[in-house]
This record gives sequence, structure tokens and C-alpha cells, in this order.
Amino acid sequence: MKMYTEVLGNMLTNPVWSGKLKDATIEYLELDQWTAQKSRFIVKSNKGTEYGVALKRHSQVENGDILEYDITKNKAVVIRIELKPVLIINLEKIAGQKPEEIIRRSIELGHAIGNQHWPAIVKGTKVYVPLTVDKKVMLSVMDTHHFEDITYEFQPGQEIIPFLAPHEIRKLFGGASQDIPHVHETGHSGEIHHHEHNPVNGTIHHHYN
Repeated sequence: MKMYTEVLGNMLTNPVWSGKLKDATIEYLELDQWTAQKSRFIVKSNKGTEYGVALKRHSQVENGDILEYDITKNKAVVIRIELKPVLIINLEKIAGQKPEEIIRRSIELGHAIGNQHWPAIVKGTKVYVPLTVDKKVMLSVMDTHHFEDITYEFQPGQEIIPFLAPHEIRKLFGGASQDIPHVHETGHSGEIHHHEHNPVNGTIHHHYN
């Protein structure tokens, strides 16, 4: 099994590499966003070949990272990350209401999100919340609060990337862990709490051009 220990560059963010790989045959290592947060993992490519990745500690790959490039054969091995959906909460309908009403509803929403320990990003009148537990669970939590004039829906992560800054992308797609299911549900019969904590350390992304 071939092992990769460093990233050569990125075909999506580096114009030089984009040009080099324009007509290249690319073998993709397809990862979910949780696996992509690890510095060491084993994965099968879209061609069925198994590869190992062992980067420096606290490093992680990003979508489009190039692990191998054979100039003689014009072939490359590239990371492709499947981004999870994002819950988008739209506050546009309450933006034109009285200040005290905006404050009240914003605090209620903030309390609901904070009580779940969900990370969130606010841009304009929208709040972006990454998928941290099952979609049905997240929607159920939102439905329980019966928010007036606040709408919400999931959208594919790839579709919202163009609207986000790099640090916001990292927060939505690199700051959650599959190992941290964290749900608080309040029902008529009382409260149900489920905690599994596994702190995630900060990460540093290394590129070698």
C-alpha cells in the first residue's frame, strides 16, 4: 500500500497546479469531511486502490489537495471531500420588525442553538449551522421551538462554499467531529440529554508548492 506524507499543492486554489492537471488523468481519494479532519487514515480511491495518508500531527487535507503527480504519465492522485449539508436559518422576515422583537427572537434562537452546542456563522440575515447530528434530529430540535417568521432548511455544503470566507468554511466543515453527537431534546415528558465529548484540537494545514 502506498503511503503519502505530504501535500504537493491544491488543484482548486493554485492556478499553476490547475493548469498542470487540466488534461491529466486524476485518481480521486474520496473522503467524508470527518475523515478529512484526521492527519492519518487509509482510504480507497475511486479506482479501488487502497492508499494510506500520514501527515504531520495536527495537519489535515483539504478538497483538491494533490498527493501525487506523475509528469511522465500525466497522472495525479487528488483528495476529493464530500461536504455535508448545512442548516440555513433565514431571519429575513424578522429583520424589519421592531428592535425589541428582533432582540427577543434572536435571543430565543441563540439559546436554542447554543443549548445544542452547535457552532454557527451569521451572515446578513442568515445563520449557517453545520450538520453535527442526523438531519432529522436537527430539524426536530428546531421544530420543537415553533419559531415565528423564522424559516430553515438544509442545503448542500458545496452550494454555499462560494458565499463563505475561508475561516467560515473551516468553521462549518472542519470544526465538527463525527465523534461528538451532542443532543438536547425537550419534550412534554421532560428533557432528554445525550452527551459524548471528544475535544478536537486546532489544526494546521500544510501545503508544499
